[in-house]
Amino acid sequence: MKKLLFAIACAALMTINAFADGKDKEVKFTVKIENVSSKDFQTASDGTKWPFALSPGFWAVHMHEVRFFNEGKVMAPNGLEMQAEDGNPSGMVDFLMGHHGNMQHGVFNMPLGAETPGPIGPGGGYQIEFTAKPGMKLSLITMFGQSNDWFYAPEPSGIKLFENGKPISGDITSKFVLWDAGTEKDEEPGIGPNQAPRQKAPNSGDAENGKVHKVKDTKYQGKNSQFFRVTISAQ
Repeated sequence: MKKLLFAIACAALMTINAFADGKDKEVKFTVKIENVSSKDFQTASDGTKWPFALSPGFWAVHMHEVRFFNEGKVMAPNGLEMQAEDGNPSGMVDFLMGHHGNMQHGVFNMPLGAETPGPIGPGGGYQIEFTAKPGMKLSLITMFGQSNDWFYAPEPSGIKLFENGKPISGDITSKFVLWDAGTEKDEEPGIGPNQAPRQKAPNSGDAENGKVHKVKDTKYQGKNSQFFRVTISAQ
């Protein structure tokens, strides 16, 4: 009987400690996306100077796996083409509202310190906030500005927001990959006539009819820290 009471007491203490540590509570996270690219701009093959930019984007926090794209597969009709080609996250919101209405998600389109929505150039930043419980993951997508259909996102399964029951914190820039949506034929970044701000209208480039794959250009792939920084903090 004494052993049984001792075991019950230990179990109760563990429950109390877990609650006190916040393991069963939602945690508030803040994510900051900063454009740290050179203010002297990038240089194209013809000598043109152009600024690296990140577009307004989309984020979602999910417990169960929700893949917004799959490597090696044709782009799904869920609004990601609009995001990848034109930096427009509205199609992603429509998709989620129609299929996963209860999922926590949103857009980021207001640069810090700005009065109107828009992309962020060198020195600019976005900030988002959300709450999450252990087991949840973060998916986040933003367009590589002045490309045809390149976008930055983590691996399709998302970023784990907790490790060993504790919320993550710090620099998560390396968790992002530069993807090619495979929907529009590529032109050299910064000078392509079918890239913003030079294209005549959204979705005006030649269709590629390809599959989602990692960008192979080593000038950009794997060089995240030269262009942007993503940090996360928990309260």
